[in-house]
Amino acid sequence: MSLSGRDHLIRCCPFINGLIVRSSNQNQTHATQETIPDSAVLQRIGVGAMDMVAGMGRVGAVDGASPACGDGGQTGTTAIGDLPADVLALVLRRLDGASLAALGCACSAFRGLASDPDTWRRLCLAMWPSVRDVKPCCGGGGGGGGHRALFADAFPFPATPPAEPSVPVSLPIRLVSAVDLHNGGACIMSRVVETDASSDWFLGSPFRVDALVQEGFSAPSPINPRELTLSWILIDPATGRAVNASSRRPVSVDRKWLTGDTVARFSVVLGDVALDAAVTCDDRYGHVREVSLCIEDGSVGGGGGGVSGRDGLTAVAAAMAGARQSRAAGEAAARARYEEFVKGKRARKEWKARREGIVDLCCSGVGAAAFVGFLVMLTFR
Repeated sequence: MSLSGRDHLIRCCPFINGLIVRSSNQNQTHATQETIPDSAVLQRIGVGAMDMVAGMGRVGAVDGASPACGDGGQTGTTAIGDLPADVLALVLRRLDGASLAALGCACSAFRGLASDPDTWRRLCLAMWPSVRDVKPCCGGGGGGGGHRALFADAFPFPATPPAEPSVPVSLPIRLVSAVDLHNGGACIMSRVVETDASSDWFLGSPFRVDALVQEGFSAPSPINPRELTLSWILIDPATGRAVNASSRRPVSVDRKWLTGDTVARFSVVLGDVALDAAVTCDDRYGHVREVSLCIEDGSVGGGGGGVSGRDGLTAVAAAMAGARQSRAAGEAAARARYEEFVKGKRARKEWKARREGIVDLCCSGVGAAAFVGFLVMLTFR
């Protein structure tokens, strides 16, 4: 880009000037590292950039007297084509994934810019470091969507699948789990776990995937279970589909008074079942003992226990093929749905206990009546 074009761009778009200055400072400070802004800065820069660039795309050109330009009221236009490709790419890299996807729906010109594979790869690696160790064939979508399709599948929460899907879903024969655990914003565990989901042992046993068991590890800083964030993505390598299996923030934190361990649950409710990702840790010593994923049954006749591997795979496959919730349905909604799930599960357990108590009482009454009848018969014999 020529110097005159750069000066004209900076004069017309002070917001771009701020981004260039920020990028220059970052490059000087972290010359050998890939700089990824924190979520708050990324959100602030991303929304402003999207509003400015999307507005230019809608009208085709921006008047010199508009707030985005600083020509002092002089006449003239600055079309979207006047933005150099490197500066526009710099703006798009500051958007979060949801904003970048929304920008790609604004017009055909933005669709191509918002489909840059490197940009989506950076976004996915910034949010899920474990994706770096996932094979390319597992990168979301059998149609070659790569990291963009992975983000579309794994970022939003899955919607409640229908009780009877319109088309039968095929069960995955292998599951890939990308697990990332953060404490206070710092990643303390990142790993990929592959599970053979076709074995008879897995299909017949209760559904369970362990990302960390027995060996454990000690975090470099004290652990606050309520400040933990967990990302657990289930990927089907055969189809490339993925689903988010954790609520990111804890929906409940319970302490085991016998052992002193604390269990933080990151559950996602799917109708009558719940994907229950749990982190067991000893917050006194900063030791993480176990990270696992189970599926709880909350149906009326399910008994409130775990589901088998086959039934769990059916629920996971339906969630992968199903719809996703809107952006507004976030972590607070996931917590509310889990609390409703637990409340319903507790109510069904109490109802079942009352029913069993009534049955036991009736059986005891019949037995007592038979015994009294037998005594009467012996007395008047």
